[in-house]
Amino acid sequence: MADKLLEIKDLNITYNTEITTVYAVNGMSLSLEYGETLGLVGETGAGKTTTCLSVMRLLPEGIGEVTNGSIILDGNDMLNLSEDKVRELRGNIVSMIFQDPMSSLNPVMTVGDQILEVLKEHNKDMSKADLDKAVDDMMELVGIPANRKNEYPHEFSGGMKQRIVIAIALVCEPKLILADEPTTALDVTIQAQMLGLINDLQKRLNTAMILVTHDLGVVAQTCEKVAVMYAGEVIEFGKAEHIFGAENLHPYTKGLFDAIPKLDEDTERLVTIDGMIPDPTQVIKGCRFAERCKFATDKCKVAPPVVEVEPGHLVKCHRYGK
Repeated sequence: MADKLLEIKDLNITYNTEITTVYAVNGMSLSLEYGETLGLVGETGAGKTTTCLSVMRLLPEGIGEVTNGSIILDGNDMLNLSEDKVRELRGNIVSMIFQDPMSSLNPVMTVGDQILEVLKEHNKDMSKADLDKAVDDMMELVGIPANRKNEYPHEFSGGMKQRIVIAIALVCEPKLILADEPTTALDVTIQAQMLGLINDLQKRLNTAMILVTHDLGVVAQTCEKVAVMYAGEVIEFGKAEHIFGAENLHPYTKGLFDAIPKLDEDTERLVTIDGMIPDPTQVIKGCRFAERCKFATDKCKVAPPVVEVEPGHLVKCHRYGK
């Protein structure tokens, strides 16, 4: 067994079209221990989903390209494996819960067959009776009666569809779940149920998870570690108490927390971070957040170093360098 379940080092990803090149991920590095939960937060366009797709080797063919870096998953060099080997790992070692269950499920297959399809791919020696029992057990585990396995996706509500997607992702008991905003399309009540379900299943199966979300409240409830992404790179990484305590240090992280409405304060207007994320088609040599940062100086024309301000708490900012 490898020391870490997932280790991403200096990852760079581009999307190449006939019109332009988009620099989606820029020098990203992070790691994840076995059984650990990591929250990946940041604005839309930060590169969160692209990072997850690269771990699964599901970047759009002919458009998405990893131009530098490495992804080591459970001791496997994901970027240098054959497609057949990667197919063995998908579902078995790593699974992804996509944010839209409507587009994740096949409308002409029963939900039971969709769960069974994944199970058969990775358990070719199982008997039909054992496969059927495993499907029934998985449906019951996510809170859906097993006798509904012969129904089609359109016969289920949005929350139930998401439960089916979770069942498909977990049926082979993978070591890592990549949950890409799994509750975005759900109302608040169902969202709480889904998060509770994922956490419960994760503890039962000792599965690690990367939770991609915009909701810092969700991260606070579910994640042990947090990585804050901005413009394709991790600008702050640490334990949840580092990020959610008074110790969060990067100006962008502070801006995210300042934008959260406070229940004990009466304010007419919420605080916002001025400006927009930089154009992803442009190569930026200095700090990517400099144009929106009130602390920016001439130093910020050069890319900042990664500083370990305390054990396990990393910040990418000139304010904390030597």
